[in-house]
Amino acid sequence: MKKFKYQRSSGTTAEHCCVPLCQASSKYNNVLSFFTFPADEEIRRKWIVAIRRDKFTITAHTRVCSQHFKPEDIREPASETARRLLKRGSVPELFEWNNFSLPLPRPGVWERRQRLPPEDDRESNAPAHLAEDVSMDHDYVSAPDPAVVDLVLEENASLREEIRQLRGQVESLTLRRRFGIHRFAASDKDIRFFTRFASS
Repeated sequence: MKKFKYQRSSGTTAEHCCVPLCQASSKYNNVLSFFTFPADEEIRRKWIVAIRRDKFTITAHTRVCSQHFKPEDIREPASETARRLLKRGSVPELFEWNNFSLPLPRPGVWERRQRLPPEDDRESNAPAHLAEDVSMDHDYVSAPDPAVVDLVLEENASLREEIRQLRGQVESLTLRRRFGIHRFAASDKDIRFFTRFASS
């Protein structure tokens, strides 16, 4: 992490970094740059998530300082009067909570997994009882047995039928519980009792 000596800057406006735990201000530092939030909604959301600010209102004056970006994300000015700019799509990644450093990339599957030696080495070095019994953990290109497929399809069809029957039961129970004219439509006695009219 770079340490900056804070000296009062001679400017009329003071910009402050909105990242939690960051106290950078342009009032005391003219080494850092302060960047506005991007207009692109997706990248703006990535910034909000990265700086860990939920329910955060962004204004025209909300800034993130340059110490939260990787050096390759910042374009240095072409002249002394020009400003430093962010490359398109850059997201802040360096914070106090990650010690201003990026985590090491996670090793890929091939780096993590212990591999067997090449086939010809295995045959010569392996004990006789293991040499015959070497098999693959998975065979992703093999097709399932047709009988298994048929069983699964039958089970799937029976489950769909069961779901259809259960939905019918739920619907009939819902209609029974509903209070309204539909509940009494089948009974002339109930219609006369509740309305004092004869059903037609």
